[in-house]
Amino acid sequence: MPFTSHALKLAAPTLEQSNKHTICARAAEHLLVTIAPYTHMEEGDLIELFWDGCYVSSRQICKTDMGRPVSLRVPESFIQNGTARLYYRVMHIGSCPALSAQLKVLVKLDCPGGLAIGEENQGLAPLMIPDQIQRYGINCSQMKRGVPVTIEPYHNMASEDEITLLWGDVRLDLPKLRQTDINKPVSVFVPPEIIQEAGEDPKLEVTYCVIDRVGNNSRWAPTRTLKVGTNKRYINAAPKEILRAAETRPNWRD
Repeated sequence: MPFTSHALKLAAPTLEQSNKHTICARAAEHLLVTIAPYTHMEEGDLIELFWDGCYVSSRQICKTDMGRPVSLRVPESFIQNGTARLYYRVMHIGSCPALSAQLKVLVKLDCPGGLAIGEENQGLAPLMIPDQIQRYGINCSQMKRGVPVTIEPYHNMASEDEITLLWGDVRLDLPKLRQTDINKPVSVFVPPEIIQEAGEDPKLEVTYCVIDRVGNNSRWAPTRTLKVGTNKRYINAAPKEILRAAETRPNWRD
């Protein structure tokens, strides 16, 4: 059977990462594209990979590649924010080149809050907590009512961002941001069950992180420390001794 571009159907390339249609900043650092084995694959075939119509890299099929997926790396310099289309071309000796179907990917290299250094992102503001609660803490009555907090707008804020608030060791996942939420404070109500599950703590840490729609992770915002509940143990005092006017305490300054 002749090997021609009309007869050969080539599948679209795929990304080796878990998310097959988006590329985040971390994935862009070492992006690998996979070419599935194709019909009439032969030693000496040349596979050329293209990114938005620009040649990226190539690989010649050797004997050990036969019947196996082939990986090609995309240099980081090719990867820019926006939508890109990937495809490849197979050059077979004595035949016309064959083009594959295209893979459309979304690239977002801007992390929420900007680039984080270490485990904490200084580009994210600490949670805004009412002054009275920040100053005096959360008493038992407030623990039963819940606590309002606010997340300030952050750099690279985008629709479909997912915010996770960490209250002590308890997570609270917020709904994805909508387009109307962008560049506005995010109001969060921490319900009583979250506060009570985390329990009383004289130095409870609260913070949050953001993951955008392509998987960029902001890391944690600087923490706030709150006093929650009380560790005091009240002991009923002995009743005071009531003295009659004519009486004195026994052994009083003998």
